[in-house]
Formats: sequence, structure tokens, C-alpha cells
Amino acid sequence: MKVLKYILAFFLFLGMGLGAWLYYPQYKINRMKSEAIEASSDQHKLTYLDYYRLSSDKDINHLALGDSIIHGYGASETENLVYKFSSQLGEQLNKSVHYNNEGINGITSTQLNQLVQDGTFDQKIKDADIITINVGGNDVLKTARHLDYSQAFNSFEELQTTFAGNLSAISSTIEKLNPEATIIFLELYNPLPLNDQFYTLADKLLPKWNLKIYEAAQQIPSSIVVQTTKVINGDNIQNIAPDGVHPNPNGYAAITEQMLKQFALEYRRQAV
Repeated sequence: MKVLKYILAFFLFLGMGLGAWLYYPQYKINRMKSEAIEASSDQHKLTYLDYYRLSSDKDINHLALGDSIIHGYGASETENLVYKFSSQLGEQLNKSVHYNNEGINGITSTQLNQLVQDGTFDQKIKDADIITINVGGNDVLKTARHLDYSQAFNSFEELQTTFAGNLSAISSTIEKLNPEATIIFLELYNPLPLNDQFYTLADKLLPKWNLKIYEAAQQIPSSIVVQTTKVINGDNIQNIAPDGVHPNPNGYAAITEQMLKQFALEYRRQAV
């Protein structure tokens, strides 16, 4: 009887540990999201939209770094994310927003970090007012293609640690080169349909990955994490391209709308 009690206690402990491992990251993300929303009566705080609207600069420079989502894979020049966000932001500001799209199809966080550390984008970073970053999806995809799902799951922690280090290094270098720039990070999303056998597992692991993005953003006074997962998910398959990975033009438009929504709601933190 005592043995049975020990066995039950073990599995209860294991279940609680696994639950915390899976659900705590989402809890932390939710707290960070709520802290980012303008909820203060301090009139000195400005939303990002108001900050750039009231800026004396007549022209705003937008630099975009990252993977195929940034590049606009599967969309025309006027349908891709960088163009749509830049043009619509310009309309709302009544200013010219010039964009520089440096998205590279298939790039990993390690490869992007290497380019940033090598100084490839130094001058463009210094000239930018807004810098959008989306990277990390290929870290997972390229690993998963060469492993079975069990091996891919077991390598998740290592992948996540490498990604977090790369993103921290990228954002730190950007901040050193241009501490006044606003950095926009995009969440990694789950493109699997609800009926996919791995949807639930992917959806549980996703917050652990995205938490690293929020933690990197916390280190940058002026930064936003765009809640891409609100518009690209199993309930919005109309926003996914036929390849099952990338957004389609509707998806890029939905992400743009989410970016602008957060620009209007979240206030711009200042360096202390």
C-alpha cells in the first residue's frame, strides 16, 4: 500500500512539474503584455503612435531584419508586411515612412546574429527610427526536418537557449548602435491546423519560445512584442498560405493591423 502511495505521489509531482513547465511561460507572457498596455494617468507618457506623430522629424526610417516573414515570402511588393506597415503607419502619422527590407528567406537566428555582429547592417541600424525583427522559425524548422518528432522535442531546450542568446546579442548590438530606435519583435506563431496531431504540443511549447522574445524586449527601453499569435493560429487558417507555414496576403495584412493596434495602445518607455 505504501508503494502505491509513493507511485501516485511521484506521478502527481511529475504532472505538477510538467504543468508548471508548460503553463508558467504563458503566465509570464500575459503579465508582460498587461504591463505594456497604457494604463497610467501620467500625461508625459506617449504611445508609440503619438511619439512619432509629435516628433519633429518629417521622415521616419523603418529597417526590417529577419527571415521570410520579413522578406514577404509569397506576397507581392505591396502585399508584404514591411511595405504594408510602413505605408499605413505613414498615413496615420501624416509623414513619409521609408522602409529598408533586409529579410532573407531561410535565415536562422544564428546567421542573422553573425551578420549583425559582423557590422553588415551597422549604418542602416544607425539611420533607423524603427527596427522590426522576426527570426527563429527557421531554427525550429531546419532542425525538425532532420530529426523525428521525438528527437526534435528533446532538442527543444538547446534550440531555445541558442535562440535566446542570439536574439539578446542582436538586440544589444542594435541598442548600442542606436539607443533611440524602437525595436519591434514579432512573436513566433503556430501555423498548424487544429486537427493536426501535433497542434496541441506545438501550442504548449510555443509560449516557452516566445517568452525568450519578451525577455529580450524587456532589456530594451523602447520595444514592442507584436502579438502575432492573435492573428496567425489554428482558428485563423484563412491567414495561412498553402505551404502551411507562411502568412498569405491576408495574414500579412492581419499582422500589420496588429502592429498598428499595439503602436496606438502601448506607451513608449524611455531609457533610465
